[in-house]
This record gives sequence, C-alpha cells and structure tokens, in this order.
Amino acid sequence: MKTLIALAAAFAISGAAQASEPLNIRLHWAQSPGHWAPLIAKVADQFGVQPHFGKSYVVDAIFMAGSGPALQALAADELELAGLSPQSIAIARTEAKLDLKVIGQQFSTDVPGYEGNSFWVHKAEIKKVEDLKGKTVGINARGSTIDAAARTMLLRHGLHDGTDYQIVEVRFPAQLAALKSHRVDLAILLRPWDEDGAKDPELAPLFSMADSIGPTETITYVGKAAFVKAHRAALVDFIEDNIRLRRWAAGPGHEQAVKLLAEIVKKKSADLEYAFTKGDSYRDPDAKVNVARMQKNIDDLVKVDLLKSSIKVKDAVDTSIAEEAAKRVGPLTN
Repeated sequence: MKTLIALAAAFAISGAAQASEPLNIRLHWAQSPGHWAPLIAKVADQFGVQPHFGKSYVVDAIFMAGSGPALQALAADELELAGLSPQSIAIARTEAKLDLKVIGQQFSTDVPGYEGNSFWVHKAEIKKVEDLKGKTVGINARGSTIDAAARTMLLRHGLHDGTDYQIVEVRFPAQLAALKSHRVDLAILLRPWDEDGAKDPELAPLFSMADSIGPTETITYVGKAAFVKAHRAALVDFIEDNIRLRRWAAGPGHEQAVKLLAEIVKKKSADLEYAFTKGDSYRDPDAKVNVARMQKNIDDLVKVDLLKSSIKVKDAVDTSIAEEAAKRVGPLTN
C-alpha cells in the first residue's frame, strides 16, 4: 500500500510539473524584420522585454520561405502558429477546409506613410510589364503576398502564369543576385536589398506592390482554431509580449533591436536603421488585425481569378486575444 501511495504521489508531482511547463510555439518566419519569430528569443534572453516568455510559453523559430509552405506545415501539425498572407488564409478555409484563426497582426505593407516594396528589372531589357512575356519571375513562395502581387500585375497586362511567363521561387536574400545573373527577369527586392539594387545603374524598379494590390494586411499570426481555443491564455500572454516587443523595438530598444536584426540577416547595423520605423512596413502597436483591409485584399484576388472564392474575414479573425493583450499593456504614449 505504501508503495502504491508513493507511486501515485510521484505521478501527481510529474503531472503537475508537466502542466506547468510553458507552451512550445513552433512559429514560422520567412524574412526579418517583417516576421518577429527570430527576434523573440534573442530579445527575451538579453533584455527581459517579454515577461511571459519562458513562463507560459516559449518560441521555436522555424524558417520557411513563405506562406505556402507554412500553410502546409500548419496543416500537418508541424507548426503551432504561422505567418500567413490573406491569399493563404482564404485558400486554407475554402479549399483545404482548415478551421484557422487569425490572432494578431505581424506587419502590413504599402500602408500610406510607410515604406513600400517594389519589383525590379534590368531597365534596358524590361521597360514595361508586357516585356515580361516569355520571361522568368522571382517570388519567395507560391501563396505569398509577393506571389499575389506579381501575378495580379501581370494578369492586368494580359500575361498568364505558366503560359506567358515562368515563376521560380527564390529566397529574399538571393533575389538581387538572381536578378543580376539573369536567372530571373523580375525580382522582388525588399529592404535592405532594394538599397543594394539602387547602387547598380543597370537595375530599376518596374512596379511596386502598391501599384499591384494596394495596402495589404500582409502577414498575421494564424493557428488552428482548436489550438487557439485550447491555449488561449498562453496566446494572450504571447501577444501581450509581442506588443511590448514591437513598442520596444520602435522606441527605447531600437538600437539594440537593430543590432540583433543585423545578426539575423547578416548585414551591418548601419544598413538596418530603417527597421521598425516609418521607413519600414507598418506594425500596429497593439498587434491589431485590420479586418476590412484583409477582406479587400481577398476580394481583390477573387476579382482577378487568383482565388476561387472569398471568405468572411471577420469569421476567421479572433480579435479578442489582441484586445485583451493590449488592455494589459495599456495605451501607447509618445
């Protein structure tokens, strides 16, 4: 009897220890500073900006080239949270029949007042979009916002993927080299690589993402609905910490955040001073998803036949998590 009691006590202690372990969030990222994943643990280790990290949750940053691969990994339970584009969210709900929930914004592109992104070419060879017929277009991954912007613009000019031009997937840091070597004829140059591109007199932007798809709710935090429901408390902590992180990176911690970013992207800090400022993409200080913007993004893709059908974005977004997290942090003060 004593042995049985001892075993029961041991199991109880073991169960309590397991229950108190922080939630491990495998979080996808494709590029930084856009995606927060690679910065989260680095900042937590050195600056204590995120009080819940290591207590109610931890983050394992998983690199994947874009929303398409991340969606597949999320569906296969290889990720807990993914950074997905509006296009991927719509595909997941209408075609893959996945019950997903968006819980917070990561970044939005081409929002007025903030820096935008452009597609670049050899200016002597490609003078207008129609000149891309028979050419090769570089994107980061199918299903991404970049993919949607490229195909939307080319469709408007009568060019169809697979018949009039070829799409190839190229990692963001390799886009400039691919363009210079003529492995692609159209490349997306995000910051800071667009600044390197501007130094080459043979290169020039052909069109911007704003020209193609306008302001975009580019990347949000997305998980399966069952996961979000089961771990809501930890996810509120996660978003609260992310709000603290983004305010810190844009404010008092800017210099330190840029140094960490330089380690991640292997660039000089001086080349990354734009990050987390108005020279970068827009990051809502409360991680709030702009539901109306995302709805327009998806509806616009339906209009050009890049999506088969639309969705009701408000049904896919759980705004309560970011709202509760923002209340904890309090209003942003200048």
